[in-house]
Amino acid sequence: MKNLFIPLLVSLFISAKTSAQLNPAHTRVSILTVAPGNDLYSLFGHTAIRFIDSTTYQDIVFNWGGFTFDQPGFYIKFMRGKLLYYSFGDYFPDFMSEYVEEKRNVYEQVLNLDTAAKKRIIDAVIFNSTGNNKFYKYDFLLDNCTTRVKNIVFENNKTARIDSSIVPQGTTSREMIHYYLERGNQLWTELGIDILLGSRVDRKVSNDEAMFLPEFFMKGLNYATDSSQPFVKEFKIIYTGNKQQITSWKYMPLAVTALSCLFLFFISALKNKWAKAVIKFVDILLLYITGLIGVLLLFMWFATDHTVCKNNLNIAWALPTNFIVAFFIIKKPAWLSTYFFIATLINALLLASWFWLPQQINIALLPIVLYLLNRYVVFTSAYKNKYLRA
Repeated sequence: MKNLFIPLLVSLFISAKTSAQLNPAHTRVSILTVAPGNDLYSLFGHTAIRFIDSTTYQDIVFNWGGFTFDQPGFYIKFMRGKLLYYSFGDYFPDFMSEYVEEKRNVYEQVLNLDTAAKKRIIDAVIFNSTGNNKFYKYDFLLDNCTTRVKNIVFENNKTARIDSSIVPQGTTSREMIHYYLERGNQLWTELGIDILLGSRVDRKVSNDEAMFLPEFFMKGLNYATDSSQPFVKEFKIIYTGNKQQITSWKYMPLAVTALSCLFLFFISALKNKWAKAVIKFVDILLLYITGLIGVLLLFMWFATDHTVCKNNLNIAWALPTNFIVAFFIIKKPAWLSTYFFIATLINALLLASWFWLPQQINIALLPIVLYLLNRYVVFTSAYKNKYLRA
């Protein structure tokens, strides 16, 4: 979704000019959908709303994808989900220039509206693009550049409805996110995102909830009707970019983690000195890494406003306490046996309920959890007997 910074003064000028000059009776209102780009920030596409006044020849686009790096504490706010995004107006040629350069398809849906509905939408866009109203706290699922446009369109057209399902029954937000990430060849990013996202994204979505992503909002508009008439009067591709699609094997992360863990299982079975040294190093490193991931998950869960990161069951294998335990693994205090016994029970329970959890855990993590379980069992026995037998 678009992150290009447009100076606020330009946006204010366009908003004021639009408010003063747009004539609803002679204005065409349409929704623009931009196909996904190659970079992660643009991987989900973009949504905007376009106004064309046939009398004044104004052609203006508004969208809600702006943010500025100049905000105090930008990175902290971004991490904590407190970063303010804003809406801005742009002239159509300027809006299109970026997507033409990136060779991304742009679709247009002209809405079938009467003059009163057009005025309500124009007034809502102007209201949400001036003063403090232009700023909002971004939420990937609930409040983003697409949901802002969707809400303006449907809240100002109460008779518009969607009777058909735009996604298969039982579809979750996580599955929709996977669709974009896998199509964009972002398989390792998918793994990382799956670790960060909690169970909130595993709920079944309604039509309204499914339209948090640009292409599904576009699909919803095509399915919508208003007083038995199609809500979209005209659908067209206004730019064809012919961006090449690069794909790779969907299960590559699983293959890498499985082969890596099999290799470590093999090394741990060896009894020579170098094998024990390697496994001891890997054990400590694994405790550090899983502990740090667990601390990050706790931070995202309790110290941020990211609703999608709460109630995260990945905490069951990424135990935050592992980070502390890693400092004691060589000293071998007696309490470590109890700790690793509890960790064994937690991981065993996680594995036993893997396919019945209310949260989908990425399958590439399964070999890692299996390896952790094995090491926890070894640790429990080793520290109980006061020595490490790797």
